[in-house]
Amino acid sequence: MYRTDKRTVVTLDAGGTNFVFGAIRGNQDVIKPISFPSHSQDLDLCLQTLEKGFREVINTLDEKPVAISFAFPGPADYPNGIIGGYLPNFPSFRDGVALGPFLEDKFGIPVYINNDGDLFAYGEALAGALPEVNEKLERLNSAKRYKNLLGYTWGTGFGFGFTVDGKMHIGDNSCVETFCLRNKKYPNVICEDGVAIHAIKREYARHSGDTNHSFEPKDIFDIAEGTREGNREAAIQAFAEYGEIAGDAMATAATMIDGLIVIGGGITAAHKYIMPSLLREMRGELQRMNGETLSRLQFKVYDLDNFNEFVEFAKGGSRELQVHGTDKSVIYDPVKRIGITISKLGASRAISLGAYAFALQQIDTQK
Repeated sequence: MYRTDKRTVVTLDAGGTNFVFGAIRGNQDVIKPISFPSHSQDLDLCLQTLEKGFREVINTLDEKPVAISFAFPGPADYPNGIIGGYLPNFPSFRDGVALGPFLEDKFGIPVYINNDGDLFAYGEALAGALPEVNEKLERLNSAKRYKNLLGYTWGTGFGFGFTVDGKMHIGDNSCVETFCLRNKKYPNVICEDGVAIHAIKREYARHSGDTNHSFEPKDIFDIAEGTREGNREAAIQAFAEYGEIAGDAMATAATMIDGLIVIGGGITAAHKYIMPSLLREMRGELQRMNGETLSRLQFKVYDLDNFNEFVEFAKGGSRELQVHGTDKSVIYDPVKRIGITISKLGASRAISLGAYAFALQQIDTQK
């Protein structure tokens, strides 16, 4: 979708430290990204920086853009462009800032703001994991095709978004979230406290006994790989616990939405240590009160980045089924299944493509 579109949309990667401005046309970047410190602690300076960055991008373009579209982290009234609430990285926005109307007034073009998890899932559904998996299924002569996608971003927090049949869902309150689901190991704690950068650091400290360490997740990954000094067993265990808690939360979402799952974000670099426990959790069992056991999910879960598992996933269980009382038959595949894959686009790129497509889709709908 929109791969050959000639319209230009200005985008922003909004981080608590830096703002990175860009522009996309036909799913391709058309300028070199422009970066400025975000000044997230100072509202006036932050807004001035946003205006400066967008203006510099627009002045660089060879034609006027049709919209500004980007993700902003944290709670918001996204349809109305208002940012506010608990924003650890943008404390100056907590009391509410009409950011969309502010930018529309400055530039005279539509401004669309969405949650980064929602745009990640949307970008992957239109130009990433979803078409990629369906194309691979077609090449393997599988009749199975997927329309729904759950997207997770692993990094500072536990971001989430989902699409159904090509449509991005934001809910009635712009609040489609799973970070606040219960933590499997600590039921009175949110799961994000087990699925975030700080969780990996905390669990490494707990398992190693090195409570004063200054390692970041990349360092802990290197320790697990044996390329850096440290407690390798503790590093591996920290990632395994991350996977277990993530898998529990993801199973809850998947059982309601029933679609493929794509994961992006910096922590995916350590997926080799996370995925075994995550898959084990999602493939686990629950009990009924009478002692009967049943699968946690009512479909099989495949690792789509494992060649052999993808082949089995594509094969399914198709067979010919006779139509009772006739000489006709139909093809029946009784194997219910979903799959999990790591993003090939990368979270930042998927979010940008999602923002681009969302803006054009909104403009086209309003025509």
